[in-house]
Amino acid sequence: MKPILRTLIAAAFFAAGIAQAQVTVEDAWVRATVPQQRATGAFMKLNAAKDTRLVSATSPAAPVVEVHEMALQDNVMRMRQVPAVELPAGKAVELKPGGYHIMLMDLPKQVKAGDTVPLTLVFEGKDGKRESLEVQAPVRALNSSTQPAGQGAHKH
Repeated sequence: MKPILRTLIAAAFFAAGIAQAQVTVEDAWVRATVPQQRATGAFMKLNAAKDTRLVSATSPAAPVVEVHEMALQDNVMRMRQVPAVELPAGKAVELKPGGYHIMLMDLPKQVKAGDTVPLTLVFEGKDGKRESLEVQAPVRALNSSTQPAGQGAHKH
């Protein structure tokens, strides 16, 4: 193969990689639970290179994993499952207590500080193509200083 052809093929593969919905995850963590607690939240900062949506998540740590939002509705804080979280190109979106987050439900055992919870995040680009991203989220203590004041565990 001629060197110029090899260079063009390599450039095409590189460009194809750039064209994919590249999402970076920062500061992923899961809130520790107390014995008998059956649900907890996962939190992180997401940044997409192009317009993308977080459409689902899974984890071997919980049989039910959903993308949720907490929002003030009629002067009551309500939590609900959402079909997706929009990730505008180049703008960080924070999944945090009291806002968008990932719920891990029907936990078979306690999630303790120091554990790591594997998560698979599924993103969908404007073209409808889906990509998965594996994340290892450390578990932080219930009284972790990373939680805003007044943000205790919530129940369904």
